Amino acid sequence: MIEVSVQSLAFDRKSNTPVVILKDTASDRVLPIWIGPGEASAIAMQMGGITFQRPLTHDLLVSIVGGLGGTLQRVLITRVQNSTYFAELIIDRDGQLISVDARPSDSIAIALRAEARIYADEALLESAAEVIDAGQEGGAEDEDESTMSGEALEEHLRGLRPEDLGRFES
Repeated sequence: MIEVSVQSLAFDRKSNTPVVILKDTASDRVLPIWIGPGEASAIAMQMGGITFQRPLTHDLLVSIVGGLGGTLQRVLITRVQNSTYFAELIIDRDGQLISVDARPSDSIAIALRAEARIYADEALLESAAEVIDAGQEGGAEDEDESTMSGEALEEHLRGLRPEDLGRFES
């Protein structure tokens, strides 16, 4: 597993869907994941430091885990199957690790609130790099072959569909 962080949120205009961009903390590799607008909003609010008087759903879940004596240790984004990503919340309760199946978008929103680390499977990052590299072929001649500027990546992501990332299956 490779540690990643939330680099940014983008909007895929072709599918009218928000995209969370996760970045490998040790390299320039990125993993785009298409998410719902509610989860995108929850991630954006947390990244922007926006708080509310009453807890929202992801805040509530962090409070429940804590109230039951647990702490979110980490989030694992484990695989993609039929264009659907899978994640696990790893909760420590009295030294016992509990794995809870969850959507990556919710998991990321919760991890940001709990200040927990996020990890992605190496194969997901490798596959994303292949898709992005394939998108660069025949692109602008001034782009370096091994890197893609933020603007070029954003433009490339606009042209992708969630189905394009279904090739990540192993």
